[in-house]
Amino acid sequence: MLRTVTCGALNLNNLGESVTLCGWVQKSRDLGGMTFIDIRDRYGITQLVFNMDDNRGLCETARTLGREFVIKAVGTVVERSNKNPKMPTGEVEIKVSALEILNAAKLPPFMIDDETDGGDELRMKYRYLDLRRNPLRNNLVLRHKMAQSVRRYLDALDFIEVETPVLIKSTPEGARDFVVPSRMNEGEFYALPQSPQTFKQLLMVSGFDRYFQIVKCFRDEDLRADRQPEFTQIDCEMSFIEQEDILNTFEGLIRTLFKEVRNYDLPEVPRMQYADAMRLYGSDKPDTRFAMQFVELNHLVKGKGFPVFDNAELVVGINAKGAASYTRKQLDELTDFIKRPQIGATGLIYARHNDDGTIKSSVDKFFNEEDLKQWSEAFATEKGDLLLILAGSTDKVRKQLNELRLEMGNRLGLRDKNTFSALWVLDFPLLEWDEETERYHAMHHPFTSPKPEDIALLDTNPGEVRANAYDLVINGTEVGGGSIRIHDRALQALMFKHLGFSAEEAQKQFGFLMDAFEFGAPPHGGIAFGFDRLTSIFAGLDSIRDVIAFPKNNSGRDVMIDSPSTIDEKQLKELKIKTDL
Repeated sequence: MLRTVTCGALNLNNLGESVTLCGWVQKSRDLGGMTFIDIRDRYGITQLVFNMDDNRGLCETARTLGREFVIKAVGTVVERSNKNPKMPTGEVEIKVSALEILNAAKLPPFMIDDETDGGDELRMKYRYLDLRRNPLRNNLVLRHKMAQSVRRYLDALDFIEVETPVLIKSTPEGARDFVVPSRMNEGEFYALPQSPQTFKQLLMVSGFDRYFQIVKCFRDEDLRADRQPEFTQIDCEMSFIEQEDILNTFEGLIRTLFKEVRNYDLPEVPRMQYADAMRLYGSDKPDTRFAMQFVELNHLVKGKGFPVFDNAELVVGINAKGAASYTRKQLDELTDFIKRPQIGATGLIYARHNDDGTIKSSVDKFFNEEDLKQWSEAFATEKGDLLLILAGSTDKVRKQLNELRLEMGNRLGLRDKNTFSALWVLDFPLLEWDEETERYHAMHHPFTSPKPEDIALLDTNPGEVRANAYDLVINGTEVGGGSIRIHDRALQALMFKHLGFSAEEAQKQFGFLMDAFEFGAPPHGGIAFGFDRLTSIFAGLDSIRDVIAFPKNNSGRDVMIDSPSTIDEKQLKELKIKTDL
């Protein structure tokens, strides 16, 4: 080894030791007779000291060092006269006796520091430099620790880690596939897996009753803060189980992760029906760090002569506790917020519970004091509370109020990143209607089992069929989802029929799985966690980008290596591909 110790290991217990350090120059300070260099590696920073009186030539060499030079320093550990309590190594420094420049460096395009002056695109272009910064490095160390904790937990429960193929068959359900041309099979293509779903089911048929994999998945979707074209799942499947077994096993995994990685005691995870989540929060992934549940007002506000309420399918609101002091300007900001095109509300009604006990609303013209008192009782308001009310069609207004609720949670400081609230959401609809294609699509995927008691509804009222499915939500983010699977060919064929597949199409796309079900498929189910999302929550980040070593930007590009890119015409000819741009 070129070094005998790392840059974060030394303290007063090492006084007098001769050591060799290797790393990058963080910064240098020339004080005339003395020069100080901070040397950095991934373990920390140590101060080097050079004295003109002791070794003039060495000190002059030290003065030539620029930021990010790679150096090797040999010296003796001495006590610092000017200690730095903010540094783990801040009580000592190295009196250098030998210095070697291992590699010079150009001036980096941004500061390699916790608080950098580099913008997002610049830092992504030089991601290898960005990864030298503590916040990025700490995120990847956190990710590593989480992966190790996952493997320990599942291994102790007899799960087997099995790798599944990356070059697979394209299927029509779900997001767009990334496709890969096959040179040896002209005109045919592989697809990159959106998940290992069918393969893990086949592993259950194979008798591997407990499988997991920390696996790359690929989806050609539009990007956002918590979505990348390639992402990582903790993918799991179990045989001979019921839903309760899945929930208990993987709630245990999440609670273990919180304890081992964050030293946080996550309480037992409560459960909520999908229908209740939509009714109370307008979302199938509610942020339960704060209350502010929806209160429906149809029975109190209709028939009072206010057309906005009278003509609405649903009138619903939230109680923003302590926000009655909001100014007209602040209320106008909230109105503008919900009128944004991506939310689409037409207006906001509000009412204040004043300090004198009176209730005053923006629609006092239509509602008397007794009416407003009933509002107050429905919302259980106290002095200082603010009611925010929307009206419209049920599905749309719930989604709009969900956005407003989250905005108020932010404004009132109720979404602390160091507070964690988890929730199981159960019994999703099996199917959802798509207006564009005029047919039902699987809400999760076509292998999800319906509730046994709802199977008869597939022929008469498919929209009311509930899935044997479950999601784990943490702080308003879906971090995991799964289901009990169909393991019977006849039921799987019925499911494909209701998804609009002909028998021939189903056989062509999924015949390998349906055929396997005829050779003794066990009852099975599983779950997959978004590893990037989970890590970003543990790191207190809004975006998954900074828990991935080499992410893509919002256009799906890796600006560091300039990918995707065109390929040589010779390759295109070999693959029998013509581009039409």
